[in-house]
Amino acid sequence: MGLNKKTVDDINAKGKRVLVRCDFNVPLKNGEITDETRIVAALPTIKKLINDGGKVILCSHLGKVKEGPNEKESLAPVAKRLSEKLGKEVVFVADYNVTGEAATKAVEAMKEGDVVLLQNTRFRMEEETKPAKAGEKFAQELADLCDDYVCDAFGSSHRAHASVSVVTKYVREKGGNCAVGYLMQKEIDFLGNAVENPVRPFVAILGGAKVADKLNVINNLLEKCDTLIIGGGMAYTFLKAQGYEIGKSLVDDEKIDYCKEMMAKAEKLGKKLLLPVDAVTIAEFPNPIDAPVDTVVVDSDKMPADREGCDIGPKSQALFAEAVANAKTVVWNGPMGVFENPTLAAGTLAVAKALADSSATTIIGGGDSAAAVNQMGLGDKMSHISTGGGASLEFLEGKALPGVVAADDK
Repeated sequence: MGLNKKTVDDINAKGKRVLVRCDFNVPLKNGEITDETRIVAALPTIKKLINDGGKVILCSHLGKVKEGPNEKESLAPVAKRLSEKLGKEVVFVADYNVTGEAATKAVEAMKEGDVVLLQNTRFRMEEETKPAKAGEKFAQELADLCDDYVCDAFGSSHRAHASVSVVTKYVREKGGNCAVGYLMQKEIDFLGNAVENPVRPFVAILGGAKVADKLNVINNLLEKCDTLIIGGGMAYTFLKAQGYEIGKSLVDDEKIDYCKEMMAKAEKLGKKLLLPVDAVTIAEFPNPIDAPVDTVVVDSDKMPADREGCDIGPKSQALFAEAVANAKTVVWNGPMGVFENPTLAAGTLAVAKALADSSATTIIGGGDSAAAVNQMGLGDKMSHISTGGGASLEFLEGKALPGVVAADDK
């Protein structure tokens, strides 16, 4: 995967109209933004382009927009918050057409250093490039508004959408640059290099519920890392593949042979594959999920048939922490148990603390792991927390991401 991409530092934005694809897919409640992390993450690239005298045109999707354009999924609250953060007005184009006459007029009126935010790109059904030709038309309309294009939306970079990758074709056709922003560059540097060129020992930790979600990640990381740790619900399929009783624990029976293959592959490659040696078990799943629950810790080979494993036990916590303590690079994706329940979050917290105490480069692969680390107040102790759940998983699989591929090589 070519990771040496042109960045905002490689383009001269002065007097140019620069379209920046951001990830403003923020959580909203009653029209108010409840978590502004993604807005804050976009600021360095936006400020750089403003300071260089660019005319900065921002675009992003928000939500899934299943019922067509609507005010609940409008980017208006984002424009308001951005204006506050930048200390200057961000002109919002409320037009549901995104690239229509209102957008053209707003862009024509721009002076150097001005910022315009277009409406939710998914208000145009063509954004998701189905059918492809309609997506091409929308991409061309976006390109018509700008001279250069910058992608800074890592969380969307695994999707070949009109505003993420198709637009670059039309910007390039008229001689424009297609670069990545600071946020994208950071993701490429940490995630890309961790997998392709890690400082060793390299430890990868995978958790979460299902083996099926991480099939290609397990396979790819086994070839790259020195130690692969598997926790969370997916560990029980591996334990069953070893012939253990797993009680009522989560299991993916169709993937038992795959788990056997992966354990054999680890042995053949001389890699360590660590599974939980004990489990925190419960009789009934808590309802609601964060309700108090009684637990019993058992060794992994002594699971009662009527109980369910929902977290790693203290022996596993110590085993995994020891592997992390000796590492130079650690990538973690997926919690160790039902971390939404305070009683069943101990394993995830122990792993997070082990990473926080480590001198290794520690990379959290987005999604639930990022949420867990932030909830536990350990986010600032990690080298990098990825902003894209699905995108970071695909990066770890070794897949080429359309949003990364579409940027110009240096």
